[in-house]
Amino acid sequence: MTLFAQATQAQQTAPADTAPATATLETVVVTGIRQSLETSLNLKRESRGMVDGIVAEDIGKFPDTNLAESMQRIAGVSIDRNSSGEGSKVTVRGVGPEFNMVLLNGRQMPTSSGGARAFDFANLSSDAVSALEVYKTARASSPTGGIGATINIKTARPLDLRDRVANIGIKANYDESLSRLPDELRGSKVTPEISGIYSDTFADRTIGIAINGSYSKRNSGSNNAFTGNGWQTQAITNGASGTAYDGVPAGNLVNFPTSGFVTHTNDVRYRVTDLERERLNGQVVLQYAPSKDLKFTLDNTLAVNTVKSRAVENSAWFGPSYSGPLNGSPPTTFATTGQVSDPIIQTATWDGTHDYAMYAAQFATKTKLNSTGLNAAWKVSEKLNVEFDAHSSTSKTRPDSPYGDNSVIDLALFDQGNTTMYYNQKFPVMSSPGLVYDPNKTTVTGSQFQNDLSDQKVDQGQLHATYNLSSEDKLLAGLGFTKLNNRVASVNNFHGDWGGIGPQGSFKNVNVSQYSLPSFFSQIPGHNDPRQFPTFFVPDFNALVAQAIKNAQSYRPTSLGAGSPLSQADAVAYFAPLPDYTSGNDWRTTEKSTSVYGQWDHAFEALPMNVSVGLRYESTNITSSSQVTAYSGTDWYAENEVNLTGGASTFGTKTGKYNYVLPSIDWDMDLTSDVKVRASYGVNIGRPNFGDMLGGVSLNPNSGRYNIHGSGSTGDPALKPLKSKNLDLSLEFYYAKSSYVAVGAFYKQVTDFFSTKVVQLTFPGLNQPASGQYFDAARAAGIPADAPKLLRNYIFQHYNGLPGVTVTDASDPTFLKGDILGTVPGAQPLVFDISTPSNGASDSIKGLELNFQHMFGKSGFGISGNYTIVTSGLKFNDNSTSDSPQSGLVGISDSANLVGFFENDSWSIRGAYNWRGQFLAARTNGGANDPVYTEPYGQIDASIGYKWGKNLTLQADLLNLNDGYIRQHGRSKNEVLANIQTGRRYLIGARYSF
Repeated sequence: MTLFAQATQAQQTAPADTAPATATLETVVVTGIRQSLETSLNLKRESRGMVDGIVAEDIGKFPDTNLAESMQRIAGVSIDRNSSGEGSKVTVRGVGPEFNMVLLNGRQMPTSSGGARAFDFANLSSDAVSALEVYKTARASSPTGGIGATINIKTARPLDLRDRVANIGIKANYDESLSRLPDELRGSKVTPEISGIYSDTFADRTIGIAINGSYSKRNSGSNNAFTGNGWQTQAITNGASGTAYDGVPAGNLVNFPTSGFVTHTNDVRYRVTDLERERLNGQVVLQYAPSKDLKFTLDNTLAVNTVKSRAVENSAWFGPSYSGPLNGSPPTTFATTGQVSDPIIQTATWDGTHDYAMYAAQFATKTKLNSTGLNAAWKVSEKLNVEFDAHSSTSKTRPDSPYGDNSVIDLALFDQGNTTMYYNQKFPVMSSPGLVYDPNKTTVTGSQFQNDLSDQKVDQGQLHATYNLSSEDKLLAGLGFTKLNNRVASVNNFHGDWGGIGPQGSFKNVNVSQYSLPSFFSQIPGHNDPRQFPTFFVPDFNALVAQAIKNAQSYRPTSLGAGSPLSQADAVAYFAPLPDYTSGNDWRTTEKSTSVYGQWDHAFEALPMNVSVGLRYESTNITSSSQVTAYSGTDWYAENEVNLTGGASTFGTKTGKYNYVLPSIDWDMDLTSDVKVRASYGVNIGRPNFGDMLGGVSLNPNSGRYNIHGSGSTGDPALKPLKSKNLDLSLEFYYAKSSYVAVGAFYKQVTDFFSTKVVQLTFPGLNQPASGQYFDAARAAGIPADAPKLLRNYIFQHYNGLPGVTVTDASDPTFLKGDILGTVPGAQPLVFDISTPSNGASDSIKGLELNFQHMFGKSGFGISGNYTIVTSGLKFNDNSTSDSPQSGLVGISDSANLVGFFENDSWSIRGAYNWRGQFLAARTNGGANDPVYTEPYGQIDASIGYKWGKNLTLQADLLNLNDGYIRQHGRSKNEVLANIQTGRRYLIGARYSF
């Protein structure tokens, strides 16, 4: 029999759990599903405030293979899944991942996920975790930042275990999603996982050592049918039905609205991706207890997560910014949802020479989490206990490829004729009857080689004291200091050589495989629509790069303007990431927080009733320094592209600070021996994301089109945190051993909510090249505003050599290539849409949690489930334009879980269903205030275990048995943003205990 103990280490959440009623949790025998659920029930029942948890079924055996997926079994907890279908981030009671505080053994953990605060649970293996505790109510002893919840991940401590523990486990992971990938991308379908733990005590239990480690590799596939540039929304101001839309004649519009809002989109994309994830976790714990009253703990935790992926994307780009009017047949047809009308059918009239894009890409990052901590717990007297805890933890994410962490090269096929897009079903359908792959019509156009780094360091010290005034009264007090340094840097070697690097046919020796496109999306309704273009083209990334380097030495890339072809060294550098970050963006934020708290716990002698009253003071200072690029010019260098030129790096610094006094009170009472009622009130704050606190304005150098605005973003370190006043009520009925039903209600009044607004700015020297005297002359000559190729040709033919105009390629008189700069006479300032955060909105979040757990006597059967309903006035306003301020709360959704199991001395069988309703996943898309909604998603998982003899356990885990897919849309379901298909996953393994 293996033993598990709730560790007693210094942690800010610990003092609230030191009431005498929790003594039964100090040492608990845990040997399976039933006992795991019973221990979790005791945690819920005996804790003060609203606390839920999950306890390991055995040392080294957590109920789920993924921590986030374990937490989704808890009422009120929902998860976000990454592109491979794994749970990665959690939402609690409708509050998104960035506002849930994650602790490891009571310590705030860093996360290197760019400018976000959300912790990615995919970095941690579940093998070494002994328990997860989810604190849903604010308390003085808890760190701030968790408006939704404070989540404490606990690992076992050797001096808390009665016996030596030694076991090793191995698994084979098989992923069906790989069968939906092209042969060129498909990794091994079977990959290994191995884990082990050793824990023992020495010198009469005064010294303890625990070592655990795990290695896992997973290959998976992820396919997506989507629109990459989103759906931009504008108001209809003229009220005239049939008014031209995107250059479409009035007679070619069907169901065009007379009022409200109308959307635009300009692409459709089909992407297949092979993902390879390697994860290495390890922890070493040393404990020394020179006496029964003094204990020291030194520990180090290491987690390395390497993610590499190879992707191929086929896409068509249309609309006036790319191809001229959508005036073909069938006509442009609209469908209206609320006040928003979407073009659900669009036909582009192309002459058979339009480009169909086929990009090949590689992505590679390595994230390393390293945490070292020291803890001292001293029982000074029978009444006074003091604990000190300090740790220094870092998380670093770096590129893990010579090509950078985000590398893309685009092969264009200039063979596309009339094409119709259908958005009136789940799967976006592209009909392009004349499209045929012809290697003599291909050349490489755009490329991108990007390096990103993300660093976060947390230095934290905490001091806690508990003083027992009497058997009924206890005082808790503490102070803490946290210093958090966050750095995000990015440099992008981007080139829009839309005129091609070399003539068409110069890439004909690069192999391009062909597959059935519908076969990659077999679970998504509409994938086999007979109108769908049936072929998916797969070019080879390395071959494209090699040929592009060769071509650049014979043909000068069109984005560079006039000049000679590149040398070999320059050509190699042209298709590689830049060596440092001095020419890119570099954002650095330091956040220093000091806290002091006091809490009084009282257990009433005459009644089975407890109360805790606390007060916490929090003071935070923020310094944000940002290196951004200041550009000096603009260049209309390709048919549709305007980029920014002459960048020079500048640094700017902004500061901010805030102070809060946060009260809390928890009350509970046993109405009978089986019925408990609770009430809690507390105030908490949720800090802004680091990306919202950046100093300086960051402009997107490649966001401009010849006829639309540029884009950019800025932040504000003086942003105030969200402030939430929380009220919780709960009624619990423990009607039998390990069985209960509970209903809970919660109400959160949130103020200073973050909203995103778009302001329009201009900058000195940055003018719109598609304006001024030359552009006006072209328009006066009768050239339509939505014909960029003809406009450029006119300007080149009439003004080459004059200020701002240079022809670089005159080989085709009907398609002259060159540069038109923002210095042309009469050019108007280029308008930039700058996205910026602000405080403002206030509203409430309210919800209801229903829980039950039932054991069917001694039969071995059991069932548990929960349902959570969440509502809020903090909703995205769909009936608005893309530049309207928005305050929608990300993550709000209903959720439900149902788990059934059977367990006896030999068998352990569990089946689980999890469902999450539709929720707002993002308030912005493509730099505009456009929503991203994730549609309802349900998943069925199962596990089967068999104990063979005394020491060996066989295990099988079956995940996503219903083969679900994730779909995202914009303001209406017609506005498809994603259709992500993965696949079923099977793990078969064994664990041996020594």
